Parts: sequence; structure tokens; C-alpha cells
Amino acid sequence: MSTVGVIVEYNPLHNGHLYHLQQSKKITGSDNVVAVMSGHFLQRGEPAMADKWARAEMALRAGCDLVLELPVAYSSQPAQWFAYGSVGLLDATGVVDSLCFGSESGELDSLQLLASLLADEPAEFVSLLNGRLKEGLPYPSAFTAAASEYLERRGLAEHAYSLTQPNHTLGLHYLMALRKLNSPITPYTLRREKSEYGQSDITDIRIASATALRKLLLGETGSLEQLADYVPDSTLAILRREMEAGRAPIHWECFSRPLFHELYRQNEAELSAFAEVTEGLEHRIRNALAELPDISVATLLQALKTKRYTHTKLQRTLLRILLGHRKELLSAGKLATGIEYIRVLGFNDRGQRLLHDMRVKAKVPVFASASKGDSPYLAMDARATAVYSLAFRNPAPSAAMRDYTSPPIRL
Repeated sequence: MSTVGVIVEYNPLHNGHLYHLQQSKKITGSDNVVAVMSGHFLQRGEPAMADKWARAEMALRAGCDLVLELPVAYSSQPAQWFAYGSVGLLDATGVVDSLCFGSESGELDSLQLLASLLADEPAEFVSLLNGRLKEGLPYPSAFTAAASEYLERRGLAEHAYSLTQPNHTLGLHYLMALRKLNSPITPYTLRREKSEYGQSDITDIRIASATALRKLLLGETGSLEQLADYVPDSTLAILRREMEAGRAPIHWECFSRPLFHELYRQNEAELSAFAEVTEGLEHRIRNALAELPDISVATLLQALKTKRYTHTKLQRTLLRILLGHRKELLSAGKLATGIEYIRVLGFNDRGQRLLHDMRVKAKVPVFASASKGDSPYLAMDARATAVYSLAFRNPAPSAAMRDYTSPPIRL
């Protein structure tokens, strides 16, 4: 049996995701789908609107067979480490044959060319990248600028377009990760249809981005029923259940008190020890706290934002402080050592057969519970669950400790 891997957040799972799943199986000829899914905190430094078990159930009911958790050490990272962790996890299963990701063009050749040029980090490109970083550009912008100049010097400027498209950029990093890992997984890409990544308005009667759906639900006149045309019935039912239980929708303001508690109790030297606190950002944070008109994450982000400190960079910074993630655990050297374990969030009957194969073929231990392993990254995942549970309407120890007590979702 062949198996395709997909890398997802499902925040929430919508009709566009359903199309991606169906087409991924079709174009790869796969029998099974393995999803690597971010846990409670996502790539742009945001909390997921529903917890990882609810979103794993969405994935299973939409057609995934096995859902694996991307550790929070990788899930809230810039593209290069998000991709490295995600691809590394698929590769570590030993059962995934192909990877299918969305892109603006649906064309793989240009991205493969870029990956072949950049994966080994040639000295000239690294020098250009370091130069851009010294100019104060955030890493994504510095990477794009350096790679574009590197391509131009080689007479390949026409391929630089791919670097300006968000799904292309992420796809490029997936391809680079496959090369760095020397993975046998075959990549495929699908053209993203009818809704662009991060598009905040709705322009189609059936397809809308997750960003637009969250905006719709969290708006002043938002209601769950407004999502009905854009998500599968199973997603709608799960969201309704989670909202009635007070476990959704979760957003940054739900964490304002625990976040500000951490910010108030840390001095500048202590703040500087957290991952993502770079280039004197600890001073800017401390200065901003004294000027804020209210205890609001949105207000703090606005006060901190500059050309150098983008909204996404700042969200990731505040997340590291909220979760207590220090630099030594998230250094480039540590992240480069790769995936240390596989955490199962959910499966169906086909997924159970894949798990049986993984007991023989997986490159790292496979865990159904955080109590089974001793990796520091696994402990970080469990602590992220505990912090996330503070946002529920009725926080409870059972929710905080669920990583240790609850089995995977099984359909």
C-alpha cells in the first residue's frame, strides 16, 4: 500500500483542505493519508482555535488515516524549521512514500531547481543572507532577498517569482528539507484554488481560507452557522461541540493574563534568555509595558511592531515567553538534530495498520502518550497543552494533563 503525507494546521479544516486531501490521494495514487499536524500553537505564533484532539478528529473524518503531532518546538517556527520538522517527521515514519503540498502555481520544476541550488547552503548564498540579516531584515525577507540576488547572479532571475509567494516559499523549504534529510519521499504539488493563503475576505460560495473563516467566526456578528457553506459537516459538528463545552474558539486574547504575568515578573536579562528575543527586543518589551493603555495582546503587538519586528515575529516571541521556551532548547544546532519521537494524535483502521508497520520501520520511538517518553520536546508539548487549557471557559486539571491521560482519537 502506498501512503501520501500532508502537512497541515486545520485551523479549522475547510472545503479547500478537503479538496487537497482528495486530490493528494488521486495524483499520487495513494491508498492512505498521513497528516503531520501542528498541535495547540501554529506556525505564525498563534494559538489554534480548537485543541489538537478536536482538529485531529476533523482530519480523520475528512479522510486522513493517521494524524501525527508536529512538536511545538517546530510548529511555531519560521518556514525553514517548520518544514524541516514536518518533513523529518514524515520521513521518520518509514511508511510515507510521497508528500503533496499546495502552491500558487501547481508547478514543481521551478521549486525543485531552487531547492537544488539552495539546499546545501552555498557559501555565496549564506554570505548574501547574512548581509541582509545585518541590515535588519526579518529572516523571511532576508532569505527572499538573498535568494533572489543569488539567482540573478546565475542568470536565473525568472525563478525568483516563486520566492514571493507564501505557499511557494513553504513548498521550497519542504523540498530543501527532503534533500537535507536524503529522504526517499517523492514530492508533488497542487495548485491552490479559489482562495489565496491568508486571504481575509470570502470570494467564492464554497471555498474560503482559514483566515477568513476565523475572522468570520470571531467578528462581532459572527456565528458558527456562517461557516456552514465553507467547511465539511463533520468540522461544523466538532466546532459546535467544542464551543458548547467552552473549549473554542481560542485566540490570543484568551492568554492575556498568563502572558502579562510572565512579562511583568521577568526583568530584561531574564527576557533575553527566551527563544526569539533577539536584537535587544527585551528592552523594547519592557519599555512598551509601561506605556500600554490596557492589558491586551493586540495592543502590545501594535506597540512592539516595527519594520524589523514583524507581527508574526512578535507573536512567536510572545509565544516563547508564554510557554517558557528558552534559547538553548531551540537553537539551530538543537533543531537540526531532527525529530526525536513520533506522537500519535488519532487514527482509523487503515491508520492502525500503518502504526503496525511503523513499529518495524520507524526511525524513532512512536508514542501514544507523553508519559511514554522522556524527550525534552515531548515535555514541551505537554506543557503547551497545560497552558492552552487555561483559555477554556472552565479550566480543569484533567484538560491540563490530557497529554498524559488520554489515548489517541480513534474512528
